[in-house]
Amino acid sequence: MSGYRKLSRTSSQRKALLRNQVTNLLYHGSIVTTEAKAKEIRRIAEGIIALGVKECNNYEMETKTVKVPRLDANGKRIKEVKDGKRYTVYDEVKKEFKKDSPSRLHARRKMNKVLYSVTEVPEEIVGRRKNTKRINVSNIVLDELGPKYAERNGNGGYTRIIKIGPRKGDAAMQVMIELV
Repeated sequence: MSGYRKLSRTSSQRKALLRNQVTNLLYHGSIVTTEAKAKEIRRIAEGIIALGVKECNNYEMETKTVKVPRLDANGKRIKEVKDGKRYTVYDEVKKEFKKDSPSRLHARRKMNKVLYSVTEVPEEIVGRRKNTKRINVSNIVLDELGPKYAERNGNGGYTRIIKIGPRKGDAAMQVMIELV
């Protein structure tokens, strides 16, 4: 017997399907799918969240001085002319950064092997590429979900499967899998 469900797909199709659904579950918080897929998604998602809980506070805050371009009221860079050439004016600003420990970096890379990055599109520009943001879901797991579940007792139990009923087309049992 195999240790996983094959879901009537080839291995590459199955991996892509599960990666996509796990990414959407962690990004949106809940998804609707079939019961067999939900049970497989749960296995992967619980492992990723457990990794996030383990490494959520494993970083140091570091302060650096960086050069930032000076902006006008419209958000454009201010230029000044020297010797007939235009140069951008920069200000020095102190910023704080999170510096990952080696184990947190390794955990982030393990998560990125499974998770896709999500493209966030504002509602007013749907259908265009301009002003879209690429969101790394491993950051969501480490910064939001890890601290949220850090106080929970026991191992696992980060997801919940709720049965909705049979699907209209093929009567497959539909469920909603959500983060607790």
